[in-house]
Amino acid sequence: MQGTILVGTAGQGIVRSVDNGATWHRLGLKEAIEFDGVVRSLAVDPSDPARVLAGADAGICLSTDGGAHFKRIASPADDQTVWSIAFSPSNPKLVFAGTGAPSRARMYRSRDGGLSWQQLDVELPEFCSGVHKPRILTIFVRADAPQEVWFGVEEGGAWRSNDEGDTWTRIDTPGRGINNSDIHAITVLPATADAPVKHVVVTVNSVCESTDDAASFTAKASKERFDGMYYTRTIQALDPEGNQLLLAIGDGTPGTRTRIYRSEDRGQNWQASVLHTAPNSTVWAFGGHPSDPQLLFAGTKYGYLLRSTDGGRSWYKEWRDFSEITSVAWTPFVAPVHAHPQSID
Repeated sequence: MQGTILVGTAGQGIVRSVDNGATWHRLGLKEAIEFDGVVRSLAVDPSDPARVLAGADAGICLSTDGGAHFKRIASPADDQTVWSIAFSPSNPKLVFAGTGAPSRARMYRSRDGGLSWQQLDVELPEFCSGVHKPRILTIFVRADAPQEVWFGVEEGGAWRSNDEGDTWTRIDTPGRGINNSDIHAITVLPATADAPVKHVVVTVNSVCESTDDAASFTAKASKERFDGMYYTRTIQALDPEGNQLLLAIGDGTPGTRTRIYRSEDRGQNWQASVLHTAPNSTVWAFGGHPSDPQLLFAGTKYGYLLRSTDGGRSWYKEWRDFSEITSVAWTPFVAPVHAHPQSID
């Protein structure tokens, strides 16, 4: 495998491998991201596999060499913890970022691929009941309708924009069918010849689906569908049509039991993937790249990195354990990563 695996962590910054996982290296000294820092999100530019944006406790950081080095991009998010970053798939100049605990939850937008940023006009609560300070866990930009942007807050609801983020509407309002304001993931499946557009909002304990442009949702309790587990962490489409999906779920956070489920019919039915090593905690993040849809990575809350080479049907644990994994990315660009000098006695 030619490329670079990047693992964002809470406590070890970003750990990288350019030799298919045989060796791993943290960021060096004098980087914008501390080698023992917190990195909550990673996003590879769809138009340039050498460009990687990272959301860290230092703010928004950019690599132009596949993750070998990062510099901080001056922005209103400086020194805030950035929990999520998303490029527009059809217009990579358009990028969104969301902050959260211990910082104030806010949304930011770039129109030049992440080189400059503005804070968006959406007011989120400073505190909430479940996690004390909210955090923006998910951002989604539709590829087939790039003016439509979503973000989800733990805890603070599901929000939608139809004008690239100029204005926002909260969607999880009473009577609409979204059962919880603790939003973990959002995706929109495009229309096909056989199916309408489907909006999927994943809450902490349910998968909520809409086929009427998000006017109403049907919430299906995860505990009743996924082997008694409720903590519905994230969902990801594997193909542009949205027919194949992955879903990560556990029995809590950090959890002791977790599964990855795969669907081949837009989420109507789910099959449990084969996990050749039982994970030690809930799967938290997926990572992959369109250049190789069969190659996928998944990271758990307590530092297991899993790899699939068959599109998520089966998973093997990597030999290296990490600190808390918060995000995973893979890019086909081979970063110039070199081992740093080791301390000696």
